[in-house]
Amino acid sequence: MIISSLSTALIFLFYLAFYGFLAGMFSLTMWVMLQTLDDHTPKYRDRVANPGLMIRPKSLDIEFNRSIPLQYTKYVQHLEVFLQKYNDSLQENNVACPQGMYYEQDDVEEKKVCQFKRSVLRQCSGLADSTFGYSEGQPCVLVKMNRVIGLKPRGDPHILCSAKGDCLDMLPNSCSLAVFHFTIALECLCRDPEDPDELVFGCECCEASLLLLRETPLQMQYFPDEGALDKSYFPYYGKKRHGGYVQPVVAVKLLLGEDDYNTELTVECKVEGSDLLNNDDRDKFLGRVTFRVNVHK
Repeated sequence: MIISSLSTALIFLFYLAFYGFLAGMFSLTMWVMLQTLDDHTPKYRDRVANPGLMIRPKSLDIEFNRSIPLQYTKYVQHLEVFLQKYNDSLQENNVACPQGMYYEQDDVEEKKVCQFKRSVLRQCSGLADSTFGYSEGQPCVLVKMNRVIGLKPRGDPHILCSAKGDCLDMLPNSCSLAVFHFTIALECLCRDPEDPDELVFGCECCEASLLLLRETPLQMQYFPDEGALDKSYFPYYGKKRHGGYVQPVVAVKLLLGEDDYNTELTVECKVEGSDLLNNDDRDKFLGRVTFRVNVHK
């Protein structure tokens, strides 16, 4: 009985020492690894060198009837909540940075934040029109670029949007040049005269479909002007160092015409005018974002 109790105690002490040693080794390894990391900046950033784009309201499918407020209230609320941090009264506490140049603060411990006032978005600010154009059937969409620490885009980055037809990607080479003269295609597939239920596609169809294309592209209005993303909001130094930072946004007001209502429009927005990527086939949000709008009257 005594021998059995002694054996049990020895086994318990062995496992206690063994697992204590493993826990100590694990803790030491983690401590050493953490000493190599910066508390403010990720060590490896090669996979997020280019930012993605997202929109507000937070939906890639925007559909509503302009005559029914209940249908667009959720979109208006999303925009209002998002823009709260851009209120002019709050932004007055930030710095009025010089435009057109990077606001670098590498040697400053306490990073300052550049002003981005909500009023800059004018007709899409929600100040003069609390429905952001949704009540009149000309909705505003906010396009924002994801934050990337240390990013300093070259050139003159700006947001450029265009409406497009989903069928453009299916066009054969012999037809693409003719159709790409237009911004938006309403129809690229034609009906077979002998069988109306059958859709046909080809160069003959392309030539015929040109008659169905819009004579003018979908009109849009940008705030700030030309959809500019000013360099003064770059670089970003991270959440801990750059508290209170607000990234620049571009408001796009869709000036829908009579022919645009009750029709699903596909809109693509891209970052242009800089070295930022916007055409990676593996990531549809890298430097671009595509969303659908269908406004009923």
